[in-house]
Amino acid sequence: MAGINMNGLASGLDTKAIIDALMAVAEIPKTQLQNKVTDRQYVISQLQSLNSSVKSVGETAKKLAGFGALDKTTAASSSQAVTVTGKAGAQPMNASIVVDKVATTHTVVSAAMSSFSGSALTIKAADGTLTEVTPASSSLTDVAKAINESGAGVKAAVVSAGGGQFRLQVTAKDTGADASFTIYEGTEADVLANTATDLASGGAVVTQGSDAEVRLWAGTAAEQVVNSKTNTFEDLFPGVDVKVSVVSAEPVNVSVATDTAAQSKVVEDFTKQVQAILSGIKNGSKATVGDAGTAATLGVFTGDATVRALSNDLKNAVTLPVDGVSPSSIGMTMDKYGVLSFDKEKFAAAMAKDPEGTEKVFNAIAARVEGVSDTYSDSYDGVLTKRVQNQEAFVRQLNTQIEQMDKRLEMRRDAMVLKYAALETAMQQMNSQKDYLTAQFAAMTKKSDD
Repeated sequence: MAGINMNGLASGLDTKAIIDALMAVAEIPKTQLQNKVTDRQYVISQLQSLNSSVKSVGETAKKLAGFGALDKTTAASSSQAVTVTGKAGAQPMNASIVVDKVATTHTVVSAAMSSFSGSALTIKAADGTLTEVTPASSSLTDVAKAINESGAGVKAAVVSAGGGQFRLQVTAKDTGADASFTIYEGTEADVLANTATDLASGGAVVTQGSDAEVRLWAGTAAEQVVNSKTNTFEDLFPGVDVKVSVVSAEPVNVSVATDTAAQSKVVEDFTKQVQAILSGIKNGSKATVGDAGTAATLGVFTGDATVRALSNDLKNAVTLPVDGVSPSSIGMTMDKYGVLSFDKEKFAAAMAKDPEGTEKVFNAIAARVEGVSDTYSDSYDGVLTKRVQNQEAFVRQLNTQIEQMDKRLEMRRDAMVLKYAALETAMQQMNSQKDYLTAQFAAMTKKSDD
């Protein structure tokens, strides 16, 4: 109907303006629904943000609910040649070690040659395993490629020796004595028959593969030698890795101590994460009183029973006693305004007095927060998750109503356009009749005068 335009042709009326005005009135309910959709979408975005925060704090709480969450240590060494790393479960310790050997990689190099004169090579591992290698040609490049593809735990490279000569360098992929090898010119049968030639006989063993070796309690009756295939001694002490890089005849002091600052930061960060959620709920639930004569502005969470219950459950999780022990005794305190805070000094004192008991209380608090998070923010059954889903479904219903109203309004506009077009047509016909009758009357009057 948009093509019909008889705007005041006969009546002189601005029919388009009249129709627009009538439609504006008819669209008021639609505008109200659109405003409601906008409001609901804002509520949904805030609920989604809250839900994400609650889920995040639950993930943090899950990591902290198990015993050992506060196992934070700092490691030290008296020499840059020795690096100490404390892992989960590391306990405070202090010891000295002597580094007698560092782990090396077994490497051999052949005599200088222009090409490989044999038909096969055989690699003998430290445990006696034989791997026969047959290169595609006598080219040293092909020989190196065949070695690298053999799966024998070694890698080869061609190195220029000058004068058109080259050397074949073969290196174990791993350090340690167990990774050492011998490479022969000849087949497996030749090696077994002792007729094969050691590739290094015309070259050299550049580095003999060996294990790293340290001594604990050196010079005492309890002296103990410890070996490692690599330069890292994993769990040399419970939960403590030691890495060596240089031989040291003098004892190196290594230690692991409890990192009280790191322990405190774990609890403080967790406390802040919970408080951020509580603050967000509190701010979102405030009603702002307007000036005289104006209505109060409600917060996005004002009157939301689900959000209010979440706030209460979180507060209970971090304030209720654990086996009769108040969380405030380990530094987690909530004031009369509902603000959660952390007291480092109280926590440090509690850890110094009873580290195991203090960690137990904190683990229990974290477990309760995890439970609250699961209840409200589970991806499928969370109370808050379902609240978001219900709001989204409500918005979809509103949008469906708006779409239906759009169709009805379009039909109404079309009907009005037709109605006013018919009115203009009727008036045009009446005007034509009036003009005809006027002309006839004028003609009749003229004849009478004659």
